[in-house]
Amino acid sequence: MTARTGAQYKAGLADNRWVRLGDKDINVLTDPATVGSVAGMAGYFDWQNRHAGDCLVPDPVTGAPMNASHIVPRNKEDLALRHRAFERLSQYSYGMLGRTPDYVNVTLAGFVARGDVFTRNGDATAAERITRFQREVIEGDLSMTHTIIQPAIDRGVGEVSGLNAELALRIVGRNKNGVIVRGAKILATLGPFADELFVYPAGPLPPGTPAEYAVCFSIPMSTKGLLTVCRDHTGLEGSVRDHPFSSRFDEQDAYMIFDDVEVPYERLFIDADIELYNGLRRAGWAANVFQQTSIRAAVKLEYAYDLCTRMARVMNAESRPEVSIMLGEIWCYAQLTRAATAAGEAGAHDNGNGAFFLDDRPLRAIRGLMPNWMVRVNEIIKALGSHNLLATPTLGSFDDPVVGPLLAQFMPGANGISGKERAEVFRAAWDFAGSALGSRVELYERFYLGSQAKNFSREHMQTMGETGGKGFGRFDSFLAETALLASEPRK
Repeated sequence: MTARTGAQYKAGLADNRWVRLGDKDINVLTDPATVGSVAGMAGYFDWQNRHAGDCLVPDPVTGAPMNASHIVPRNKEDLALRHRAFERLSQYSYGMLGRTPDYVNVTLAGFVARGDVFTRNGDATAAERITRFQREVIEGDLSMTHTIIQPAIDRGVGEVSGLNAELALRIVGRNKNGVIVRGAKILATLGPFADELFVYPAGPLPPGTPAEYAVCFSIPMSTKGLLTVCRDHTGLEGSVRDHPFSSRFDEQDAYMIFDDVEVPYERLFIDADIELYNGLRRAGWAANVFQQTSIRAAVKLEYAYDLCTRMARVMNAESRPEVSIMLGEIWCYAQLTRAATAAGEAGAHDNGNGAFFLDDRPLRAIRGLMPNWMVRVNEIIKALGSHNLLATPTLGSFDDPVVGPLLAQFMPGANGISGKERAEVFRAAWDFAGSALGSRVELYERFYLGSQAKNFSREHMQTMGETGGKGFGRFDSFLAETALLASEPRK
């Protein structure tokens, strides 16, 4: 099986996964809180088939259709195919879904492309395992989530020190089948609705960390001893027209607890190897995965620009200076994101082992700036919408024989726009930026590629390392030029 339908995706969730929501264990297929989200994710799989020309490519092994996010990139043509797929897949949720399966698919494809990194002292066992695992994911069209961050409850000590050392995921035993892991990891977005949980490094472990914390693997969400602890669900029951995002797109976030979970050796990709663990993300992770993240962000920003423009037109405010300034601001964010993606793709090169990844520098810059941009967009939506976001009836109210005519009379849009169209615009805006889901997504955008402060610091330190402390070299050339001028006699 490749390129599953929504019905096939739902069938795959009928297992014994342990999911906790509030004070009870739930079945995600039947619990009223989660059925809308399951339907939303099923829609993603139907979408890839509906737009097969953009989203699917032939599996190089079987010839069957597979999601293009599984491509192991070797040239510019591969990147172009992925770009087209990421564009279309992001359009399904207009960028509101941050952890669609293509996100982790492309991560896995990047690791496969750099299989040489997993080969240790001539032993290619781990590289072969992760390549075979990708075949499982492709042929089953599995939905993966990841969990990569140590819980670090006590911020007064290191992430694997003191109390945190007891909480962090680690190997605690072995048997003939595999290793036994215990501890916790955060944050598994899409966790309750995924088929597989992929655990890999978020970054290097602190010096002196015991080797048992250096672990990378993937296991089914139904694995015995794996507990998925969900936050309060922000999805809403009701029509898609009234709640276009929150009725379908709460992808959930989960705290993952591993209560002595067995990981088969075949699914173990890093086994207590600190050096491999600490170096894995430096082997082109950003240059590979940021193609997907930047395209999703661009699609979302373009939607926000169109949404805000429509809000302004409903109020006949588009030409007001303070309004057009805000609209132009969002347009700039979208264009800069597109430009960074294009620059990254134009500078793509062999990253080692034949892995053809983007020039990651423009996209690393976007990673640092995007949290501010996304928060600012929501501020603009709220400023433009004002009280209209708080006083908009359901769309079904306009069909009521008694209330409907009154709403049409007293709640119209400007310039002949009907009351129902006005309500549709403002309800979409509220669901995007002001609802519980909108608030959750805003927080997600702040941190899903790392905190802004860490990203800014990381980019400076990485640049200094790459350039031997010279940066762009402009100041050194300035000093050389001024020294030369100073040595010349004045005329």
